[in-house]
Amino acid sequence: MKILAYKNKDLLGLSNMKKEEIKDILDTAGKMKSTLLQGNKRISCLQGKSMVTLFYEDSTRTRLSFELAGKYMSANSSHVSASSSSVQKGETLVDTARTIDRMGVDFIILRHPMAGAPHLIAKHVQASVINAGDGMNEHPTQALLDIFTMREKKGKIKGRKVAIIGDIAHSRVARSNIWGLMSLGAEVWLSGPPSLIPLEMERTGAKVTFQVEEALKNADVVMGLRLQRERQASGFLPGLREYSRYFGINERNLKYAKPDAIIMHPGPLNRGTELTSEVLASKNAVVEEQVTNGVAVRMALLFLLAERRKKGKEKKI
Repeated sequence: MKILAYKNKDLLGLSNMKKEEIKDILDTAGKMKSTLLQGNKRISCLQGKSMVTLFYEDSTRTRLSFELAGKYMSANSSHVSASSSSVQKGETLVDTARTIDRMGVDFIILRHPMAGAPHLIAKHVQASVINAGDGMNEHPTQALLDIFTMREKKGKIKGRKVAIIGDIAHSRVARSNIWGLMSLGAEVWLSGPPSLIPLEMERTGAKVTFQVEEALKNADVVMGLRLQRERQASGFLPGLREYSRYFGINERNLKYAKPDAIIMHPGPLNRGTELTSEVLASKNAVVEEQVTNGVAVRMALLFLLAERRKKGKEKKI
C-alpha cells in the first residue's frame, strides 16, 4: 500500500509545502475526478465525519465546492457565516472555532479577511483546519486545483512557463500558485500594472515584467486574475478601459504564447476586462474545467486529512 506523503493535521498554505505532498494531493485528486466522471457521487470515504464551512467573507465557488465534496463523500456538512454567528455579539474567532470544535467537528473550512486566521485557530482546535482564503495571504485549495488542471492538460509542471497576469498585489490566488508552481519546478512570470505588483514578488523567484507580451512569450499556461473594481477607486488604476487595453488577455497578445497554451482564470471574472469573450470561448480555455477540478481536489484533501486523523499521525504546521 502506498505510504501517503501528506502527514499534516491541517491545510494552511503552500508556502512551506513539500513537492511530494503537493504531488500526493494531485494524484489523489485524479482518482477522485475519475470517480466523479463515472457518475458515482456518493462514496463512503467520510461516512460518520462532519465538516463546517466557517466563512467571514462571501463566496460561491469555494464554499459550494467544499460542501459538495463533503456530501459526495458522505460527510455531514454545515455552514456558519459571520453575519449569523456569535461574532456579531462580540465573540472572538478563536472562541467561535473552539465552540465548533467542541461539537465534535472533524473539519473546519475557514475563509477570513485577516491573513493568518487559519493558522491561529489551528493551534486551538482538534479539528483539521483548511484555509479557504485568508486576507491577501493565500488560497491554497484554489492553487491546487489550478495546478491539477495544468498537470492534467500539460502532463507535467516542471519546466513549463506559466504567465500570471493582473492584480498580483491583492491576489491570494497568485501567491499560492507561485509557491506551488515554483516548488514543482515551473517558470513563473508575473505581469500587470506597476501599482499592482509588489517589489517583494521578485524575491519569490518569479520573474516580473510590466510588458504583458514578454510574460506571454512562449507561455504554456496563461492565467488571468480577477481585477477588484474597488482598486480603481483607490487610485491603483486609471480606468478599466485602460487596464483592459494594456493588461487584458485577448486574441492579439495571446499570439505570443504557445499555440497550445491553456487559458485559465480562478473566477469570478470580469468578462471583457481580464479576458475577452473570444478568448473564453476558445478551445484552449479551461475555466469551466477548473470548477470541476475544484471539487475533485477538495475531495482529495478531505480524504487525505481524514486518513491522517484515522491513523493518529497528526502533525501541525
